[in-house]
Amino acid sequence: MNETTAGAGSQTLMRGLDVMEAVASGSLTLAEISKRSGLSRSTAYRLAASLVERGYLRAVSRDGYRLGPKLLELGHLAQDQTQLTQVSRSHLEQLAQSTGDTVHLGILDRDQALYLDKVPGQRRINISSRVGDRQPLTSTGLGKALMLDDRIDLWRERLKRDQSTGTPAVDQSLWEERMRGYVAAGRAYDLEENEDQIRCVAAPLRDATGRIVGAISVSSAAQYMADTRMEDLSAEVKAAAHAISRELGWRAPIEGDDDVA
Repeated sequence: MNETTAGAGSQTLMRGLDVMEAVASGSLTLAEISKRSGLSRSTAYRLAASLVERGYLRAVSRDGYRLGPKLLELGHLAQDQTQLTQVSRSHLEQLAQSTGDTVHLGILDRDQALYLDKVPGQRRINISSRVGDRQPLTSTGLGKALMLDDRIDLWRERLKRDQSTGTPAVDQSLWEERMRGYVAAGRAYDLEENEDQIRCVAAPLRDATGRIVGAISVSSAAQYMADTRMEDLSAEVKAAAHAISRELGWRAPIEGDDDVA
């Protein structure tokens, strides 16, 4: 894309936002949108029609245009993500402090794990993850934790897709066997599957309905993540996940907090 095309695209985007902000005050006719946004009637119509098509505006007979359902969807997602980050932050910091390792918070987004927060540990280890990154579900601890309640056919579908897009090949039977073990344990591992020499322990976060709405993980270099330590860390990571989940309205089953909802 050359600079001229990029500039035109940015201008169109800003004009589209002008149209939505004009309508934010209430239903407006095309003439009113044109006047408030400073756009010609033809430009206002073209932008409004495109926004209606994508669900950002809704065309209403006689009244003109109103904000559309897509904005409600995005608003709820933004609220949920903000709440999750705010509720989790102190727990992530405490977990990073007690383990000395890097702690992540992530959610499911478009069949990938979206990283919402990262608290570095005290060890001098370079972990390439960044807030805003999207990573494969099937090769990351976070991703696997997000899938613990899913059906096996969905596991297979996602594994097949991830494998076709460059994720290192794995033995499907072994991967499924491990996933079943993770479900039983209420946590998941990344055994250097996503990043060489990096291992992690992850656990899901649940809301008041018991639905998985996110996950946290503790990541470190493989030299600090022997199998025995990963097993020891599991209880601590799950305890932190349960504490966050309780703040989101989740209640542990009668059998106790160590059981999965």
